[in-house]
Amino acid sequence: MLNSLSIKLQAHIHTLIERHPALKCCEDSIAKAYLLMEQSYLSQHKLLVAGNGGSAADSEHIVGELMKGFKLPRTLNNEFARTCQAINPEMGTTIARHLQGALPAIALTGHLGLSTAYMNDCAPELVFAQQMYGFGQADDTFLAISTSGNSKNIIYAAIVAKAKGIKIVGLTGSKESKLSALADVCIQVPETETYKIQELHLPVYHCLCLMLEDRFFG
Repeated sequence: MLNSLSIKLQAHIHTLIERHPALKCCEDSIAKAYLLMEQSYLSQHKLLVAGNGGSAADSEHIVGELMKGFKLPRTLNNEFARTCQAINPEMGTTIARHLQGALPAIALTGHLGLSTAYMNDCAPELVFAQQMYGFGQADDTFLAISTSGNSKNIIYAAIVAKAKGIKIVGLTGSKESKLSALADVCIQVPETETYKIQELHLPVYHCLCLMLEDRFFG
């Protein structure tokens, strides 16, 4: 699967493995996960991300890397910049100077009004599933983060995603799980303790974000 990527994109995975040799076993699944995300973006769709605890923070982190420049400047499209300047020359110029290209991504962890209302009024374990149903469209990708792979609110969201034709990328620990069984691709980092799993999740998702940025803004 790695060989199906361009040399430039392969280089990101090679760098990841050089820095974190334990992730060699994930090389193929990272490449597969990237290709699913790339296809969503090529078809003008988006990434949905969710997790609990530290993985909720990771979800927000991932969205931050995708929705603005990560390593590259992501200069605004010239035609869009001119349109903004035609509407308001002064403010349009500021927009053209500072706005950055974005890869649409939504963290399902960040909508406090919606999530607290749903958990209070309905079923707390379906809080991500409700958002998946509302935000999700066929050909989106769901990046489901769970160190155990068995978090109920993540599994409910994954079931809704599959029912809607949304591709699922799991990010878990090494053990087989409900999520690894449901996902189109599951990146199972080679650890079993929660904090150690999370320590490997970060370089994995940074690698994916770097690859996506290189593909669409490089």
